[in-house]
Amino acid sequence: MCQFSVPTNLRKIRYNLRQGVSVSKLKENAKKLQEEEKKRFREANEEAIRARKAVAVEPSSVSRPEVAATPRKDSSPVKPLGSILNLPRILSVNASQVSALWTAYHASRSEGTGRGYLCASIPLEAYERMAAVAAKYPTFVLPVPRPDPEAIQGNANTTETPYEFQFMQWAFHESPPIPSAAEPDPFVPSTNTYQAADGSSNPPTSSILFTPLQEFKMRNSFATPYLVLTHYTDLARTHGIVLLRGEITPGSGNDGRYLLSQEDAQILSMGVQKFYLWSDSKGVQQKDGSTGESILRTFHEKPSEFNWQEMLKYSTQL
Repeated sequence: MCQFSVPTNLRKIRYNLRQGVSVSKLKENAKKLQEEEKKRFREANEEAIRARKAVAVEPSSVSRPEVAATPRKDSSPVKPLGSILNLPRILSVNASQVSALWTAYHASRSEGTGRGYLCASIPLEAYERMAAVAAKYPTFVLPVPRPDPEAIQGNANTTETPYEFQFMQWAFHESPPIPSAAEPDPFVPSTNTYQAADGSSNPPTSSILFTPLQEFKMRNSFATPYLVLTHYTDLARTHGIVLLRGEITPGSGNDGRYLLSQEDAQILSMGVQKFYLWSDSKGVQQKDGSTGESILRTFHEKPSEFNWQEMLKYSTQL
C-alpha cells in the first residue's frame, strides 16, 4: 500500500549522495532498492487480489481503462475519479483494500513499470489539515537535488549538492458527490448530490502544479507543469481517505523520458507534507510550531525576511 510518509528507498538514496559512495556500491544499493520496490508492488498486488475477491468481481470492473472522461458540468479541470475506478464497486471494500487497489492500478501503468506516476492514500484528517494551510498559503518553492555526477562517484572536491527550485501552486475545485452503491442511470438527470446522510459533504478536490522556478519567472501561467498532484476526495466520507495521484509530464521526444525523475517527484510530494501538514487542523500557528510552519508563513507574510538557506536546510532533513 502506498504510505504517506518518507519512502525508505528515498532515505537511502539521500544518504548515499551525502556520503559519496563508490559507483559499484551505488549499483549494489540500486539493485537492492529495486528488489524492495518489486516486493512492495507484489504485496500490494496480493492485497488488491484479496480486495477483488471480497467484492466478487473481475479486476476490470473495479478499475476502469484510461478513456476520455465524460464532460463535467462544473469548471474543474481534474479528471473524475469515476473515470479511473468503478466507485459503486469500491464502496463494498474497506479503506486498506481501496489503497491496495489504487497502488496496484498505478503500478500497472507504463507497461507494468509504474513510471510517470505516484500514488498514496492519505487519511482524511491529514488532508483537511493540509488543505486548511494551503487555502491560506497556496504557493511555495521546494528544492530538488541536482548532484554533480563527479561528486556521486567521489571524484569531486566539493561536498555541497546543487539544487533546482520548483515553484508549486495549489488549486481547489468542486467538491465531488458522495458515491452511491447504485450505478447511475444515464436516462435520469443527475441531482448532483454533495451531502451524505448525516448532512456532511466531501471536501473540495485539489491539485498542485510544480514548475521550475526559473521557467515560471519567464513564462508565468504559461509555464509547463513538470508534475501535477491531484487529491481525490470522493471517498472522504465513505472511507475516511483521500486518494493522491501524481502525474509526471512526459518529455517531447516520445522516448519514454519524463521531465522529472520518479525520485524527484517523490521528493516534491514529501516536501508538500513537510511544509503543509501542520499540527493544528485550522492552520493556526502553535507556540511550539515546527520550522516548516514558520518558513512557509515567513515566505508569504514577511518575504523580505525569508531565508533560502534555512528553507533548504529544513527541506533536506530526514
